[in-house]
Amino acid sequence: MTKRLLSLLLIVCSVTLANGQIATNSELFQSLKKQDSIFFERSFNLCDLEYLNKAIHKNLIFFHDQGGIQNRNDFLENTKNNICSNPRQKPIRKLEENSLQVFPLYNDGKLYGAIQSGIHDFYIREPNKEDVRTSRAKFTHVWLLENGDWLLKEVLSYDHNDPIKTTVQNSFEKEIEQLLVQEKVPALGLAIIENGRLKQVQVFGNIDKDIPASYNSIFKVASLTKPIAAMVTLKLISAGKLGLDEPLEKYWTDPDVKNDKRIKKLTPRIILSHQSGFANWRYLTESKKLAFEFEPGTKFQYSGEGFEYLRKALEVKFGKSLEELAESLVFKPAKMSDTHFWWDKSMDEKRYVKNYDNEGKAFETEKYYKANAAANLLTTVEDYGNFLAYILNGAGLSRPVFEEMIKNQVQLKDNDYFGLGWEKLTGFSGDEYALMHTGKDPGVNTLAILFPKSKHAYLVFLNGDNADKIFEKLLTERLYLGNELWNRR
Repeated sequence: MTKRLLSLLLIVCSVTLANGQIATNSELFQSLKKQDSIFFERSFNLCDLEYLNKAIHKNLIFFHDQGGIQNRNDFLENTKNNICSNPRQKPIRKLEENSLQVFPLYNDGKLYGAIQSGIHDFYIREPNKEDVRTSRAKFTHVWLLENGDWLLKEVLSYDHNDPIKTTVQNSFEKEIEQLLVQEKVPALGLAIIENGRLKQVQVFGNIDKDIPASYNSIFKVASLTKPIAAMVTLKLISAGKLGLDEPLEKYWTDPDVKNDKRIKKLTPRIILSHQSGFANWRYLTESKKLAFEFEPGTKFQYSGEGFEYLRKALEVKFGKSLEELAESLVFKPAKMSDTHFWWDKSMDEKRYVKNYDNEGKAFETEKYYKANAAANLLTTVEDYGNFLAYILNGAGLSRPVFEEMIKNQVQLKDNDYFGLGWEKLTGFSGDEYALMHTGKDPGVNTLAILFPKSKHAYLVFLNGDNADKIFEKLLTERLYLGNELWNRR
């Protein structure tokens, strides 16, 4: 318990013992009751952020028994991003009748503030539905009277009581499970990161027709492999062991392009921003050979071949496999203990989530026995969720390298760029921007998205081809700024 919090509690206790609460029909009580009503109706229920900015003290501090400590800026940001971000499912606060108490604060006989305590309930409000109660909590507020205005100075929010997994959550989860059956997608993995912390891991559905999926089920995540390889590279650059603009020809040249002078232009920056000039995969081209399709560094073209080229260069330069580099540079610091590049001996096949086509038929499980920097990573929701949280907290990168990662390296279209290893989407409300990567293979649909400004992120793993309706429901009804993301498709 902090000294400030302890002091505040002592104030509440001493005032209570000395004076007791003031009469409910007194002018001060009625004034503070009105202030409580207006404050929460306008700032919380109606999201009048301009009013909120004026109604809180410049030195406001907020203590929450589950969410930690927030200063004025944190409090405003949290209200905007968490309370007011989804109008389709809006949190609402209601005061419990007869719970309010008010204790005056005097200095030399002059009223300078008041302590207010009570109990309030929180609800979720959706269009054309009755409000559904989600939780109850106790609160203690310190209001200061400045120039005739009541300003909220200190907040204690505690003893949160979520007696059940809320009706809204239960209802939503049932709808998700029904949608998975309808769309013939057996399993869904979901991770939610808030304020840089992995807050929620959920896995719905089945590994196979008769085997329920669990929190540690292993998903194949396709191109979500690339952000791992990108982070390995950025960690090496951050440590001064590799140059961002260092030519890779010093370490590796693919035999197919050994006589092409354009190999001199291949650098980590060019490859991580998908400007290598290579096709996605050489086997998809007419010649089946690697070749430059344009001058490296002149435009964007998504390429798994580029990432594999980078992998081979790194392995030669450092004399270590990608797995070894990733283990020390990413997996260990990011707390990823259950992630594999291929089907090694530690891989537990009983936990593997099989993949299904759009008719709900299982694909034959294809096992890979060597690392690929661009695809085929095997991981759990918790592991990859930890990876996203690791990135939001800086990933141990130097500031200049982190800034290069999120920099607009190449433009794709309006408000859409590629940085280093991540697509960057701009133009969200609140001047928010996102780093995004997706993965798609037969029977695999995955999404990872981070909002570095607010330090929020989420992760979606699906093991079936019919993903659109599931993504739509999650994004538009549950996930942070998901509605904006879905509507810009």
